[in-house]
Amino acid sequence: MKLSFTIQPQRFKVIHELPNAWTDEDYKKLLDIMDYGDISDLNSKELKEMCLLSLSDNEPVDAANLILTYLFEEQLNSGQIDNLSNEIIEEKLWEEYADLSLHEALFNATQLLYEAYNGKFPHPEAVLINFDIIPGDTKNKKSLTTDIEANLIRLLADAMPENTLLKRLFENQLKGEDFPDAKDIIWQYKKESKDGDKYQLEIISSTYWFHDFKYVEDYQTELTHIEA
Repeated sequence: MKLSFTIQPQRFKVIHELPNAWTDEDYKKLLDIMDYGDISDLNSKELKEMCLLSLSDNEPVDAANLILTYLFEEQLNSGQIDNLSNEIIEEKLWEEYADLSLHEALFNATQLLYEAYNGKFPHPEAVLINFDIIPGDTKNKKSLTTDIEANLIRLLADAMPENTLLKRLFENQLKGEDFPDAKDIIWQYKKESKDGDKYQLEIISSTYWFHDFKYVEDYQTELTHIEA
């Protein structure tokens, strides 16, 4: 059965830092790793400033290794981290690394290193998209409560060109019932109800996947993989 929806794009914004990517606790742990010393008197702003300054006291590859070890010590071995520490200086690893599950964290790592080294690292770009969704029928709301990342990608991809990257790389997952990579493509999302059956959605992902959505206007689409 086909489930119909109206999609109303509201905002497409390029961002260079993800909300809540780095916390005060992260900065404290990083400063401790770098043997900064007493941090008890530092406020939130100072914690970040001192962390960036301390990172910049290292060679870029060493700072990258420190950040990547902090993030991925339990997921990657030392050899993999060493390789990434060299690659991250030149490459957009949040787009290019084979393991999609690491993309968001690689974006955050690059963002912190970019700030610490005043642009020596690639400038990370993500996209924040706000849009409204109006289900064609009340029963269609189920698709906005289960497998939401997968269904949101399907709904947005439908408005993008046939040669867009999402359609070329994930054709089978877009058309099938299972989309295991969806949770790693959409990094963050928020959903709020508005005016009855209308929902306000916000997603954050890499521009790598959604740059073709920038000029999309209101449209109607369908999901066909769900049994109502």
